[in-house]
Amino acid sequence: MELIRGLHNLAPRHRGCVVSIGNFDGLHLGHRALIARLQELSRLHASPSAVMIFEPTPREFLAPESAPPRITGFRGKLRLLQRAGIDRLLLVRFDRRLAQLAARDFVQRILVEGLGARAVVVGEDFRFGHKRGGDLELLRSMGLQAGFEVEGLDSVLVGSLRCSSTAVREALAVPDLERAQELLGRRYRAFGRVRRGLQLGRKLGMSTANLMVRYPGALAHGVYAVRAYWPERPQGAPGVASLGVRPTLGMTACLLETHVFGESPALYGKELEIEFWRYLRPQQRFDSLDALATQMQADGAQARAFFGLTGEGQPAPAHGRL
Repeated sequence: MELIRGLHNLAPRHRGCVVSIGNFDGLHLGHRALIARLQELSRLHASPSAVMIFEPTPREFLAPESAPPRITGFRGKLRLLQRAGIDRLLLVRFDRRLAQLAARDFVQRILVEGLGARAVVVGEDFRFGHKRGGDLELLRSMGLQAGFEVEGLDSVLVGSLRCSSTAVREALAVPDLERAQELLGRRYRAFGRVRRGLQLGRKLGMSTANLMVRYPGALAHGVYAVRAYWPERPQGAPGVASLGVRPTLGMTACLLETHVFGESPALYGKELEIEFWRYLRPQQRFDSLDALATQMQADGAQARAFFGLTGEGQPAPAHGRL
């Protein structure tokens, strides 16, 4: 997948593609239906598939105080779209100039002049341009004039529930990991690069790999049974993770701290994916580090039991696994 950073980096060779536009937060089943149709049209038109996303999101720029928490940060979104088989990803900086661009100018400058779009696939509720003045009807009308096809896809239903980023956020906030999995079509994961922390976990008997959470995330703070994935362990390794602000230490920055069972891999600087399997307990403040260490060991034991492990990461007999 080719990453194009900014409209100014569009070149003549990028013209002539099939494109979808949106935030694609979480890449849930609704997004995956959009991408599947995008790829069908890409083959039909013999043209590359392209997805256009914005950073920050329009809501984060225009109304940061009410912007919804992110299901997936940019790093994870990039990886998920790459795995979906997109040919090109156009990353557009959302700023004041773009926010003030009229809907018709958005189509003409970006879709026609910039991308030379041959087809556009969006959700049925797609809005664009200054003050969200453009809708699917306007896009279709301009597509007829400019010579590109426009498709608006209906929402995907999971049971009777419309699959949307809002529905995924609501499930993660509870947290209801099974419901989130149904909407995403996979278990929920967090993505990031391991950074060096205070090394407090090592001192308390459970070394951790730490991922900084830059944006407010959708998943409820707490302790989880997880599987960790990194380049040398594509099959994953079970562990226990704490997501939150570490109230016992009086911290305010959100951190995802993961202890991998059975080994102490050198993970600093590596790209890590944490897959959430079971919610164990909410985040809480302890009166002392000794009390925190005791609870960490109890959390580890509970997560090992969930994965059917005995001791420090050894598989349990087959009849004892969950």
